[in-house]
Amino acid sequence: MSRRIKRMNPKPRERDERKEARPFKAGGAKTAGPRPGGKPGGKPPRFAAERAERRAPKVELEQAAPAKPVVEALLPTKVETVKVTADENNMRVDRFLEARFPGLSFSHIQRVVRKGELRVDGKRVDSKDRLEEGQSVRIPPLKLDTPKAPSPQSEAAQKTLAALKEMTIYEDDDVLVLNKPLGLAVQGGSGMTRHIDQMLEVMRDSKGQKPRLVHRIDRETSGCLLIAKTRFAASYLTGAFRERSARKTYWALVPGMPKPKQGRISTFLAKEESEDDTIMRVAQHGDEGASHAVTYYAVVETAGSKLTWVSLKPVTGRTHQLRAHMEHIGHPIVGDPKYFNIENWQLPGGLQNRLHLLARRIVIPHPRGGVIDATAPLPPHMQQSWNLLGLDASRFDPIENAPEE
Repeated sequence: MSRRIKRMNPKPRERDERKEARPFKAGGAKTAGPRPGGKPGGKPPRFAAERAERRAPKVELEQAAPAKPVVEALLPTKVETVKVTADENNMRVDRFLEARFPGLSFSHIQRVVRKGELRVDGKRVDSKDRLEEGQSVRIPPLKLDTPKAPSPQSEAAQKTLAALKEMTIYEDDDVLVLNKPLGLAVQGGSGMTRHIDQMLEVMRDSKGQKPRLVHRIDRETSGCLLIAKTRFAASYLTGAFRERSARKTYWALVPGMPKPKQGRISTFLAKEESEDDTIMRVAQHGDEGASHAVTYYAVVETAGSKLTWVSLKPVTGRTHQLRAHMEHIGHPIVGDPKYFNIENWQLPGGLQNRLHLLARRIVIPHPRGGVIDATAPLPPHMQQSWNLLGLDASRFDPIENAPEE
């Protein structure tokens, strides 16, 4: 049977902290057209098209055609003045040059702007300044940079590139999705020499552009990590996260059975720092540094009465949000070195004392159309736990029915 998202009836948001989990129920919005057991009509839920696309046979995203090299003769050999068109209104200066003369290197564009060789209405500008329709842009003589012969990569760089390829779940000209292993940090910190951001240095292109991080997951968390390979994709995907167009699903193993089995956790979280550690604590609205955080959770399957597999959908993206929220409702994630504090709790035999949290899936619009839908497998320590507990990773995930907002 096909699966559909079902919305809750909208309720007014409250500004105060809601400490207890509230259940979510199917209902509210209906999909257009008749369906078994349902009524026709209604507004289709958000991402319905994407769900329909996933039910249809898989079709690869169409790859963008590589940019054609600029012919030297088309570049201005003397000073020219051009008008900003309606289509170029509100475009950044550097993007304007990229669009007019694709193939110019980033460093060359920055150089002519920084030196004041490019002027707008006779005035110097910054590369990040926005243009307005009708403005006059003075463009100096331009030339392509001499292509650099690719230098042979060191043995260490080759090993790093091979490690990144082994982690890759999905890749095209604009986007890379990695299956980040447990223990590997996304960005550097005190005393940290190896992390994803540093590893991406080996993927710089001929223009010197390095793939960019567009979101983060904790060092102890495994799973989907989205990376932009171009500045165009980075700008688009960062905006998608800011507008909450990305849907993320996490899997976790927790002690006990959360009640209700499906619910919404809404609190304010603030950073609490000590000499030894930094954690997120539940705070009150108005506290210094407090940010509102919302998570939906759903019980997928239980292993007796001691352990439960839960699926989590973060609406907001606060530091340690899922880990702090599950601890807040009395079910901290198994193996969490920061938030698991149940006294006299014994880890069942055979399970490893490592964080059982997986960034299972990410669904986000692709910069060039279509949808990126990537899924990460269980990491080895969680797969071992699933096998020992008899949990079936192919079960339907009820978090699908959680609201989108």
